[in-house]
Amino acid sequence: MIGNLRTGMLGFGGGPSSIPLFQQEAVKKYKWMTEEEFADTLALANTMPGPIATKMAGYIGYRVGGIVGMINALVSSVLPTVIILISLLQVLQAYKDIPWVKHMSASIVPVVAVMLAQMTWEFVKKSGTTLGWKKAIILILTSFLLTEVTHLHPGILIMILIISVFIPFKRKENPS
Repeated sequence: MIGNLRTGMLGFGGGPSSIPLFQQEAVKKYKWMTEEEFADTLALANTMPGPIATKMAGYIGYRVGGIVGMINALVSSVLPTVIILISLLQVLQAYKDIPWVKHMSASIVPVVAVMLAQMTWEFVKKSGTTLGWKKAIILILTSFLLTEVTHLHPGILIMILIISVFIPFKRKENPS
């Protein structure tokens, strides 16, 4: 899968920074899934242990091509990263004290931040349109407080939300 190969080669900054690349390839370019399906896949992948990029590649590959697609996606997303990582780290280690190398390394961080911000804004807009803005803002703020203030792991928060969907709530009926 050329999409996972490209994501594996260009996914600087760790798994979370490759998520917008996966979204670009799987949703926008190849249309293997919708935005909603991608968001659901991302949420579920965050609840499971292991690297997010590997889980996303494996699932998307399986969805597109079954077991063979999954294996292809995993190899094409992991192998280039391993090869490039070893090569680049050797070069960076050899030249780490040169000022332009230090600057280059530091310059990657804001680019990844922008990519994550763009993806976040897309999810905020989608939440506002699907849940309604009031409910979306309440969930966003509550999630932010729980993860940043109380340091609740995002996977636990997502699992709580998934479980809460299956709990039946009795609604008060208005007497007419």
